[in-house]
Amino acid sequence: MTIQFNYDGVSGSERLENYTKEKLQTIFERYDWVTRADVFFKTENTSSDQTGMISQIRLSAPGPRLFAEESHDNFEEGISKVITQLKTQCEKRKATIVKH
Repeated sequence: MTIQFNYDGVSGSERLENYTKEKLQTIFERYDWVTRADVFFKTENTSSDQTGMISQIRLSAPGPRLFAEESHDNFEEGISKVITQLKTQCEKRKATIVKH
């Protein structure tokens, strides 16, 4: 399992990285065919106080890459929603994988 963190307009945070690793661990344990995660944190000027901090995760797995993105007022909430979306995508992918 490899996790790559990318920051765009945001300073790096060890606490945020540890939180993300903890959440991603459930995906890596349950779906052994997921090999890598690219995590992106970005800020964006918005008119709403509820959005602006964008969390994105791209998973490398057999077939097309899995991707989810959320924009919230903090990164932790965005990561939680992104992980939920990715778990759903992984379940759908798992149903299509044929074991030989």
